[in-house]
Amino acid sequence: MIRDHAMQPGERLPQEPDLIGAFGVSKGTIREALKMLETQGLIQMRTGPGGGAFITDIPAARARALVANYFFFKGLSISDIYDMRQALEPELAAELATHLGDDALAVLNDAMVEYDHPPATIEEEQRQRIAELEFHERLAEFSNNPLLGFTCGFLAALLKDLAVCRRIYRYPNPQLRERGFSYQTQLLEALRAGDPETARSIMKAHMRAARRMMTAQEAVVNRDFLQLAPERKAAPRPAGPGRRRGHRG
Repeated sequence: MIRDHAMQPGERLPQEPDLIGAFGVSKGTIREALKMLETQGLIQMRTGPGGGAFITDIPAARARALVANYFFFKGLSISDIYDMRQALEPELAAELATHLGDDALAVLNDAMVEYDHPPATIEEEQRQRIAELEFHERLAEFSNNPLLGFTCGFLAALLKDLAVCRRIYRYPNPQLRERGFSYQTQLLEALRAGDPETARSIMKAHMRAARRMMTAQEAVVNRDFLQLAPERKAAPRPAGPGRRRGHRG
């Protein structure tokens, strides 16, 4: 019904008795269907006068979180993510250069203020790295291609949440910020000039450089993590009164 009637976010579905009549099914079936739609985020149930089932627009952040759950046990790596970023983000940049206006450019420029200076502490450096990834999420939001924009934003979001990335961000890496800021400044100039080919070329170079630095830092972090791992093993618990060694209570 939502699809066939081209219903939009904010519109209300017919009341339960009308749905029962329209589909010729039981009350239990209708309620189960509504519950499934609500779980998927496609409708919101409201109670009280004027309540009912209302169409909702699924937020991109929620959709990304659901997709990320699929990869939870897939052993996703930094290289996997950058394979996709190198293929897609240059095309995103070229597409944006054909239509991005002054308001969008101002938003992107403001997003860079967070990391336009060297950090004073490692905590600030971590915040700057997240802000730099959020710049790429903002880029993705301005795409006229919903699938391209969603995928590029999803890849940037993964780099904020991946466990190995969070370990990487605890290590000082001033070159990562400096190179990223330089590429993004050049990118904004190309977008402002409406030059798709230059925007594509800059983003390709940006993604190649970011991949090299991130994978190199990943090797350092994994080496240190493995060296520390034996020290983190808990000492065996002494056998207490009434407890036989090896016994599982």
